[in-house]
Amino acid sequence: MDIATILGVLGAIGLLIMAMMLSGDIGMFIDVQSVIIVFGGSIFVVLSNYNLGQFFGIGKIIGKAFMFKIEQPDDLIEKSVEMADAARKGGFLALEEAEITNGFMQKGVDMLVDGHDADVVRGTLKKDIELTAERHERGVGMMMSLADVAPAMGMIGTLIGLVAMLSNMDDPKSIGPAMAVALLTTLYGAFLANVIAIPIASKLKLRLAEEKMNQELILDAILGIQDGQNPRVIEGLLKNYLAEGKRAVNTTEEE
Repeated sequence: MDIATILGVLGAIGLLIMAMMLSGDIGMFIDVQSVIIVFGGSIFVVLSNYNLGQFFGIGKIIGKAFMFKIEQPDDLIEKSVEMADAARKGGFLALEEAEITNGFMQKGVDMLVDGHDADVVRGTLKKDIELTAERHERGVGMMMSLADVAPAMGMIGTLIGLVAMLSNMDDPKSIGPAMAVALLTTLYGAFLANVIAIPIASKLKLRLAEEKMNQELILDAILGIQDGQNPRVIEGLLKNYLAEGKRAVNTTEEE
C-alpha cells in the first residue's frame, strides 16, 4: 500500500470538504446536474479515445498508484549475486532450487535453465520490459486525458448554466440553480483534474520508472550469469543502478 498517495489524495479532499463546511451548508456544493456533466461527460470522452478492453483494464493499472509492492534494487542485486555464485558452482540447473519472488527474474532464470541462447533471452526479456512500459504509459495517458477533459467539461457546464440563466432572467427563482450549475461544474472539473487525475498520472510515471529500472537491472544480471561472469563483477555492474551515495555506503559496509 502506498501511504503517500492515499494520504495525499484523502488529505486534499478532506481540506476541501473542511473549507466547504466552514463556508456554510455543504449541501450547496452538491449538484447532480454538475456531477453528470463533468464526471459522466469526462469519462465518456476518455472512453472515446480507447477501445473497451483498454478502458476497462485501466482499473488494475490505476490500482498501482495505491497498492504496489516493488523490490528494492539492492535486494535484487544481493539475490543476483547469490544466483551467480550458485550458477558458477553448480551450473544453471542449480538455479532451479533458488527461491525467487520476482516474476520477471523467475522468467529469466527459467530461460537459463532451459538452455536458451543469449540473443533469445535478451530479446524476450527486452520485449517484456517494453510491454510493461506500454501498459504503464497507457494508464498515464488515460489519466492525463482525463485531466485535460475535466476542466473543459467544467467550462461546457458553465456555459450551459449561463445560457439557462440568461434565458430565464424573467424568472428570479431559476437564476440561482442555473448559476449553481455554472459555477459548480467549473469547481468539479478543476477538482477532478488536479486532485484526482494529475496526481495519479504522476504516481504511475514513478511506478513506471521504478519497475523499468528493476527489470533492466535483472536483465543485466541474467545476461551476466549466462555469460559466466564472476559474481563480484556482476555485483559491481549492478551497483551502477544505485544512487551514488548508496553505492558508497554499500562499498564501505563490504570493506
